[in-house]
Amino acid sequence: MNRDVVIVGAGASGLFCAFQAARRGCRVLVLEGSNKPGKKILMSGGGRCNFTNLHVEPEHFISRNPHFCKSALSRFSQWDFLALVEKHGIPWEERKHGQLFCLDSARDILNMLLDECAEAGVSIRSHCPVEAVTLDADGQTRFCLHTGQGDFYADSLVVASGALSIPTMGGSDIGYRLARQFGLEVLPCRAGLVPFTFSGDMKDSCQRLSGLALEVTLSCAAASFTENALFTHRGLSGPVVLQLSNYWQPGETLEMDLLPGDELENWLPAQKNKQPRALLRTVLAQKLAKSLVHELQALFWPDKADLPLAEWRDRDLLVVATHLHCWRIKPCGTEGYRTAEVTLGGVNTDELSSRTMMSKKQPGLYFIGEVVDVTGHLGGFNFQWAWSSAWCAAQAL
Repeated sequence: MNRDVVIVGAGASGLFCAFQAARRGCRVLVLEGSNKPGKKILMSGGGRCNFTNLHVEPEHFISRNPHFCKSALSRFSQWDFLALVEKHGIPWEERKHGQLFCLDSARDILNMLLDECAEAGVSIRSHCPVEAVTLDADGQTRFCLHTGQGDFYADSLVVASGALSIPTMGGSDIGYRLARQFGLEVLPCRAGLVPFTFSGDMKDSCQRLSGLALEVTLSCAAASFTENALFTHRGLSGPVVLQLSNYWQPGETLEMDLLPGDELENWLPAQKNKQPRALLRTVLAQKLAKSLVHELQALFWPDKADLPLAEWRDRDLLVVATHLHCWRIKPCGTEGYRTAEVTLGGVNTDELSSRTMMSKKQPGLYFIGEVVDVTGHLGGFNFQWAWSSAWCAAQAL
């Protein structure tokens, strides 16, 4: 039961760290609490795994210390991981914004990691949640991991347990509990890359519009993104919503531009001159889905619904244009960890070496991947953080 390294968690960062460390001569054991490794990998990217991004830069990551991720991302880059993907002959494709996906299946990435682990002699145990960790001082400090499958001893312990997002895929707080046990600060956590929910009239509108997608600009006080939004039975989802959820604060009102790049303040008066007998909903249906226009009409011009444009005052058209370019909506919350792709917050990076990911307080204890207070934007950045942080830890083991 003795190993040089025990890794808690057989997700992206844990598996990657495992075979990288084993290649360097370490005897490595990976303990996975769920029934099989890599479950989140398989579901990621709609089953195609957005495994990295061509445009990885520090500004695509959120952390209390925005500089912490720089060392890892530069030492093991997206190009390094892409070289491994190509070495295994995995077909991939580039989508918009530099996102790289498997052409066939996310299983290709998981199989690559498992094959590398097998070749390097890594042992992986599933159905093996860690119940407790103690230090065994017998001439030197060793970690003892107590599990339902027995006790395991290691000189180094790597916590790659993920975080709280999608608990059905094995998300848990074990990493945070271990960090606190050894005196490390854990910053407040919340769901990230997650859909918004609404109540009242807005919820009713979302339900009626469920399934409708359109490109919008969505903004809060801290950030603004332009991408597709998707109306759902519970609220709003889609890439632009997931991106902004990392920056939104509870109670904050959002602003949604339904026609980014258009100038409705000029276009609507022009349509009034061009189609004086037309209704506003008729001309707006040239740019927006009819179902959405009807919802907007009920909100912003119900008393003028059947008024021809010729009878509209230009200043009233300007008011409508302003509403459509700056629709103010207030989420009542998010869907939470149940559907969140990531967890914001986590182990304070001030507690870790940015070069090795090792705790500054407990020698031999490492934290990598999502459990650390580094969260990437949507688009492959969180996987790249998993690979980069795991590589750095492996080089120090």
